[in-house]
Order: sequence, then C-alpha cells, then structure tokens
Amino acid sequence: MKIAVTSTGRTLQDPVDPRFGRAAFILIVDTDTMEFECIDNTPNINAFKGAGIQSAGMISDRGAEILLTGYCGPNAFRTAQAAGIKVVSDVSGTGEEAVKQFLAGSLTYSNTPNADGHW
Repeated sequence: MKIAVTSTGRTLQDPVDPRFGRAAFILIVDTDTMEFECIDNTPNINAFKGAGIQSAGMISDRGAEILLTGYCGPNAFRTAQAAGIKVVSDVSGTGEEAVKQFLAGSLTYSNTPNADGHW
C-alpha cells in the first residue's frame, strides 16, 4: 500500500507538516518496503488558490491510497475522497512514526475536513 505523508523535510525522520496543500514536501511511502518518494511541493506552497486540490491530484497520480496529515481543508478533502484516498487528520510526530502508528491501527480515518480552506 502507498501512503502519502505531509512532511517538513525530505526524509521519514522529519516532522509531519501540519498543512496538506501547502506542505513543504509530501512523502509517498510504500508500506511493504518503507521506501519512499519525496515530492517537492513548492509550486503548491506558492499557489494563489487550489493548493489542496493540486496536492490531492499529485498524490493520486502516484498511487497513494491513504493521506496522513495534520489539517485538511474542505476542497482538498473532497478531492482526495473523489480519488479514493482516505484521509487521516490530526497526525503529528515524524513521518516514520506516523506511518507506524497507522499500520498499528492507532490512527483513524477522518469523516470531515478539519480546517477551513486557504490555511
């Protein structure tokens, strides 16, 4: 399974970025091997609008099935859901800790967005 994790840095040892659409980086983690791809999210950080929608599209294109993040706004949440991506909000710690918590069943899926848009 592939999990997208918002990150403040380029590695699994970096903290989870609390923002989804404007996260510094998004890591796409293969849970079978813990290998990951790092996506530089600079274009969306600087976007006037639609950052969450664009970020959701990027992780969908890379096959992510789950999104681990701190906050996810309504447009990004709907876009992720439409792409079949399940969202887990209120995630903290390092990227590696977040993935391990998810795999251990310690995190639950979000039913609604937990942030206003344009955060």
